[in-house]
Amino acid sequence: MVEFAGWEMPIQYQGILEEVRAVRTRWGIFDVSHMGRARFHGETALPFLNWLVPSDLGKLTDCAALYTVLTNEQGGVRDDVILYRLAGDHWLIVFNAANHDKDIAWFQQWLTQFQPAPQLVNQTEQTVMIAVQGPQAVAHLASLFSQDGARASSPCASPPLEAVPRFGASTFEWQGIPVFAGRTGYTGEDGFELIVPAEAGETLWERLLAAGATPCGLGARDVLRVEAGLHLYGHELTEQTNPIEAGLGWLVSERTDYIGAEIIQRIKAEGPRRKLMGIMLQERGVPREGYPVLIAGQQVGQLTSGVYSPTLERGIGMAYLPVEYAKAGTPCAVAIRGKPIPALVTTRRFLKANH
Repeated sequence: MVEFAGWEMPIQYQGILEEVRAVRTRWGIFDVSHMGRARFHGETALPFLNWLVPSDLGKLTDCAALYTVLTNEQGGVRDDVILYRLAGDHWLIVFNAANHDKDIAWFQQWLTQFQPAPQLVNQTEQTVMIAVQGPQAVAHLASLFSQDGARASSPCASPPLEAVPRFGASTFEWQGIPVFAGRTGYTGEDGFELIVPAEAGETLWERLLAAGATPCGLGARDVLRVEAGLHLYGHELTEQTNPIEAGLGWLVSERTDYIGAEIIQRIKAEGPRRKLMGIMLQERGVPREGYPVLIAGQQVGQLTSGVYSPTLERGIGMAYLPVEYAKAGTPCAVAIRGKPIPALVTTRRFLKANH
């Protein structure tokens, strides 16, 4: 166990490598209750949220979600989030534990700029969130809830769980417990993230274990998200990082009525000076955050994240590189304890590039 953002979190249960393999080949569960969860209600909720993010939330339909970022006045990233439109003027936001207090203060700072101000309900302490991930996750969940007689309920009463689209949501009652299920995750695999009242969390966790799920900790979660090329706030994303250089230009709409829009639109038009790329070792070694990335013997960047990938059986990581070096296939090296280990610059699509 380890302290993380005020929460006591498991690093591993039976071992990081085994937990990673379980999620890549079967299904695993993660207690991610440390993630922030808040709801917004009211007729001005949409324009309020549109002011905070560069994406066009007006295109979202009910019971659908998108991944996006909260921007600051300099065009940097305050946090990366998932936003669900539950119904018309009712929204759910999931944000990072390390930014919980900062984000809540940011929301409150801007609420009064909209009249009538949207209602903010912070549900982080009142709910539990469990991520169910892996190629078998959806089938097992659908079977489990069906056997237990789950019934659809508003606001996102939907077809069978298997029919919920990626980044879609479903709400239902299971054994009298209200369940929110979003088809999202942080592993590169299919699955759902389930939110239930805090008092029901242990019941749901035990039921998933009884159904054969492998419990997974923070260690496996980090390896899985790096293998999938996914950002972690404080590593690939910071207040000084703009979404264009981070490879998130696809979530920046043509809108100009959001915080930092002018700077972000200019960078988008001119092109960034650096880009976030993948790094794959060509020899044995375990890359870590902060290790220098070398080209022709000169440091051109440093790893923002680095892990040993049991799926690819080699060390991988991510790094911001000057645009002239940010091309897949460029030979480089990673200095591990002062020794340069041969590597290649790649895209961040590690799994798709190798499978």
